[in-house]
Amino acid sequence: MAASMGDVFSFCVGVAGKARVAVEVRFVSSAKGKGLFATQLIRKGETVFVERPLVAAQFLWNALYRYRACDHCLRALEKAEENAQRLTGKPGQVLPHPELCAVRKDLHQNCPHCQVMYCSAECRLAAAEQYHQVLCPGPSQDDPLHPLNKLQEAWRSVHYPPETASIMLMARMVATVKQAKDKDRWIRLFSQFCNKTANEEEEIVHKLLGDKFKGQLELLRRLFTEALYEEALSQWFTPDGFRSLFALVGTNGQGIGTSSLSQWVHACDALELKPQDREQLDAFIDQLYKDIEAATGEFLNCEGSGLYVLQSCCNHSCVPNAETTFPENNFLLHVTALEDIKPGEEICISYLDCCQRERSRHSRHKILRENYLFVCSCPKCLAEADEPNVTSEEEEEEEEEEEEGEPEDAELGDEMTDV
Repeated sequence: MAASMGDVFSFCVGVAGKARVAVEVRFVSSAKGKGLFATQLIRKGETVFVERPLVAAQFLWNALYRYRACDHCLRALEKAEENAQRLTGKPGQVLPHPELCAVRKDLHQNCPHCQVMYCSAECRLAAAEQYHQVLCPGPSQDDPLHPLNKLQEAWRSVHYPPETASIMLMARMVATVKQAKDKDRWIRLFSQFCNKTANEEEEIVHKLLGDKFKGQLELLRRLFTEALYEEALSQWFTPDGFRSLFALVGTNGQGIGTSSLSQWVHACDALELKPQDREQLDAFIDQLYKDIEAATGEFLNCEGSGLYVLQSCCNHSCVPNAETTFPENNFLLHVTALEDIKPGEEICISYLDCCQRERSRHSRHKILRENYLFVCSCPKCLAEADEPNVTSEEEEEEEEEEEEGEPEDAELGDEMTDV
């Protein structure tokens, strides 16, 4: 049951100055599946398309640690100065140019039943229309015995920071179908994401949950069923179907990062200042980030993940011609050309971060094989095919440090993009 192209493109929100999205989805091969191709010349720096997700959800530990985000679009809700105060642990931290903060607290609204917060009336209504009527716990928001709270607590007990997925993304998928008038359309849309074999699915679940994944997966399935069972999706609640749903989220969930402080810094960068004033502001910002790193480490953003139909059609390349960003400080994903892309050329992003892309072919393949279950055959990998299949001493040391300092699941999921 495949979704129509109209369904696939219905979540694109358009690009200024363009009558339509200049891409099309084509079948590439049995190994790669679908791919995204340009239908007209796309210049370097141009936005290829902007897409909103089918569903998105903030990571549960991220929310628990008071990274305040809109419950629908993940827009950061803290003022930039509040954000800086929390991240530095300095209640008296003051930011210059407070007028550059884009957060509008006067627009914030909460659900009148469970009090979850939204950045605007539009987001509150959109959530209510799509999934929140099913998921709203009402006055039981803080009741540990509520089925959804039991499910979330079980998830937090098996998936620790740095987070790469959320059980609530799956919950919103089910709730969306439960609330939908046209259930088949949503089932078709969710079925667009790549499918894996049973063995591959087990590898993904193992990566997310660790060595005891089978028992943990069954516990989560039981709690998920108690909280959300839907007859139209009965297959998702079977052991095999739940594992497939888990694998779908694990391989297709695109990381989302938002930050009011980051938005403020970008606005500061755009200021026209005298050289001396620019130097002082840059020095202030540099010191601010040093203070944040000392107090909070690498966890700067409100973080979550979403399922994007069109973006999920973009295949990986170690030399990508496009990248994903979130410049609007919410879940709207922008795909931007890194170079000129000719008509008929495939649009590729990278599943690796900048540092990983500079590693040896052997190391890149190891990361991609472990986390995405494929062997890359991009131009860079083909050009380096004659290199020995060994990892340099420096890379081995880096990998050992990562393994010691991070849980097994740390690298799973698409690269979290700066906002």
